[in-house]
Amino acid sequence: MCPSSRGSQSWADPAHPSSVAPGKRPRLTPSPAIAAFSDGRIMAIGTPGGDVQLQSMTQAFLNMHLFGMNPQEAVEAPRFATYDFPDSFEPHSRLVGRLNLEASIDQRTFAALRDMGHDVAAWSERSWRAGSVCIASIDPASGIRTAAADPRRQSYAIAS
Repeated sequence: MCPSSRGSQSWADPAHPSSVAPGKRPRLTPSPAIAAFSDGRIMAIGTPGGDVQLQSMTQAFLNMHLFGMNPQEAVEAPRFATYDFPDSFEPHSRLVGRLNLEASIDQRTFAALRDMGHDVAAWSERSWRAGSVCIASIDPASGIRTAAADPRRQSYAIAS
């Protein structure tokens, strides 16, 4: 058997659900998503970033649909991520209480989170480690297509 580099997301413990064995559930981080809205709009969203993928995609989605940002504003907004779970990649380390925030988040937020007991660490502003969310959407009723590309990594948005 010749596994890809993603094989490092499997577990050597035969009792673990992500071990390599028949009937087990492989664990892979690539997690693109499609959202279909009741008004007919469709949106595709995705990012590289290992265990941060779902965290950064959720933040961008909420930025748009809860906080009213347009897609480009949503992907450029500052992010945070937790590492308080076993990492998907070997050796599956866990950083108990760890919360990383991008440097552009107000320092009072860093202090408040530390006061609550979090192990707060700073990423640089627009860190590639915070994912690089890209979004494409279409409104079939109007024909309007929208796209957004995250400046955290090399990417481009084109909607035609």
